[in-house]
Amino acid sequence: MNISTPVQLQNVHVTDPFWLRQMELVRSAVIPYQWDALNDRVPGAAPSWWMHNMRAAARAVAARKAGRYLPVHPISEGVLTEPAPGQTPSQDDFYGWVFQDSDGYKWLEAVAYQLACRPDAALQAQAQEAIDAIRAAQEEDGYLDTFYTLMDRSRAFTNLKDHHELYCFGHLTEAAVAWHQATGRSDLLEVAERFGDHIARRFGPQGERGCPGHEIAEMALFRLYEETGDPKWRELACFFLDVRGTEPSTFALEENTRRKQRGLDALPVTAERYVYYQANKPVRQMQEAVGHAVRQMYLCSGMADAARETGDEAMQAACEKLWRSTVEQKMYITGGVGGTHDGEAFSRPYDLPSDTAYSETCAAIGLAFFARRMLQMQPDSSYADVMERALYNTVLAGMALDGQSFFYVNPLEVDPAACRTDRRLSHVKPVRQKWFGCACCPPNIARIVSSLPAYAFTQSADTLYIHLYVGAELTAALNGSTLRISMQADLLRDGHVTLRVESGCAEGTLAFRIPDWTREERIEAEDKKINRQNGYWLVSGVWQAGDTVSLTLPMPVRVLAASPLVRETADQLCVSRGPLVYCAEEIDNGPLLHLLRLDSRSARDARVEMREIAGWSLPCVDLPGRRVQVPENMPLYADASPETREEVSIRLVPYFAWNNRGSGEMRVWLHKA
Repeated sequence: MNISTPVQLQNVHVTDPFWLRQMELVRSAVIPYQWDALNDRVPGAAPSWWMHNMRAAARAVAARKAGRYLPVHPISEGVLTEPAPGQTPSQDDFYGWVFQDSDGYKWLEAVAYQLACRPDAALQAQAQEAIDAIRAAQEEDGYLDTFYTLMDRSRAFTNLKDHHELYCFGHLTEAAVAWHQATGRSDLLEVAERFGDHIARRFGPQGERGCPGHEIAEMALFRLYEETGDPKWRELACFFLDVRGTEPSTFALEENTRRKQRGLDALPVTAERYVYYQANKPVRQMQEAVGHAVRQMYLCSGMADAARETGDEAMQAACEKLWRSTVEQKMYITGGVGGTHDGEAFSRPYDLPSDTAYSETCAAIGLAFFARRMLQMQPDSSYADVMERALYNTVLAGMALDGQSFFYVNPLEVDPAACRTDRRLSHVKPVRQKWFGCACCPPNIARIVSSLPAYAFTQSADTLYIHLYVGAELTAALNGSTLRISMQADLLRDGHVTLRVESGCAEGTLAFRIPDWTREERIEAEDKKINRQNGYWLVSGVWQAGDTVSLTLPMPVRVLAASPLVRETADQLCVSRGPLVYCAEEIDNGPLLHLLRLDSRSARDARVEMREIAGWSLPCVDLPGRRVQVPENMPLYADASPETREEVSIRLVPYFAWNNRGSGEMRVWLHKA
């Protein structure tokens, strides 16, 4: 392995015109909006209940400390608790999904990344209010989950498969480490460690067998280990991975315990029933991405952490197989994953429908997590290509350009009329939503956009890796000596990149990714040795103030086709340029987008022009095509005859920017002329 680590956010100042605006949008609009949502102050939005639950749990904890009796509420197999119609919510009851705690933890993590990049006393004070509420809700023994604190604490950890305590712990821990790194404060880190100690006392080689139903605790524990240096967190993460999918199935055992309590017959105690949870076989035997897509990506990320931290070659081999299964057979052109709404899951290989696609925003974020961790083990441009594809397309599509509404599902074809009337498309929303009852995606977008520099740059002892061409000023250490570097880039306009050493002197290597979307690329670096390896230019030598590296990365408009094995896109084409995938919208091209025809040679006459969309200047593509003319009074069926086609100019916009100018049809894949 050639291990690298993400740069510290404090050491990077993003100057990129596009990404700086995205990060500022999160700071100025998304984070305040989501804080209001967490406090149920967004009119017309689905309730969050987050602060409600934290405050109610704090009152319950105080009551227990005072020796007062608390009522026990029946817990069903379901995962959602809501007030009855017409009922006034009780201030002391839990409401929402069992994983509701995690929404606020993700918001806090995003805030921490923003503070790491730019201190802000008012924002830090707001986050401190949330942290104080969390601390007050933690029980004396370290346990922290508002659902069980308010419902029935005696049932804690009895339904790991579905009730998300370890998932919430994972997001708490991610936020705690980010907060500690950004502010130096250990208050939230202490909360996470106390909860972690409570978990470690119950589960482990000397305790109970068990593993998370929804993964994330694994990679969070590795992060806690890296932050604290305490090996117990690495050991607990490895324990959860090693138990997963082994016989007898821990999920079946806990299910049968609950069934026995209800007088039901036991189920077979086998792991093969739990494909949805990626618990159907031991992790080192996994070869295909299956089940709930977000869970699978989070599991892969934890597995990659384990392989990197422990040198486990079998684990690394499993990660590589799962990577190939995901990106070679089950990934959309937009970097989305999860082809079916049935279980928010991966479908069979090459099953990638456009109109019924699920492609959850969180799943694309999980793919970016996985990609970066694979890059940390082995710098290979193919990992960064996928990471970039997910970030620029599906991840950003999940958030409106004003930061005030969000997509959970990211289809590649939308007909608003069909979405309103066809139950098979009930999961597809033709417009972004203010909030969701299950609001995992909005704060997830906020945290990954806020931490973008950690995906753009990683470094080992002697090499700085540039995976994404994001304009920035950064400080990096090569072989113990510090360099201050500036990089100018604006990929939405062109592929010209210039890196300059501003100060310092160090010997080492700067590694520049060669993207899969460029052709006839060039690099210039005076008095430096240049090698090409695994899709990177390795530029080595002694670096000092004034040294520059110039890259030319041509960004032609490309017309792409999917593998013939993808049935849904047979005889269809799509357009990309640089990292962006494009789509046609009704507002530019009129209705009935399925009548548009695109030629594989259309790219030769394509024109790229910066146009305004919702106040953003974005690169749009105009290229020649045709539109099928439908004869008046044409019968439903008739003898086949050549289509009558009108020459038209097809206008395409970046996929991430669709639905920012009102509701209408949208298509990524257009029929071949």
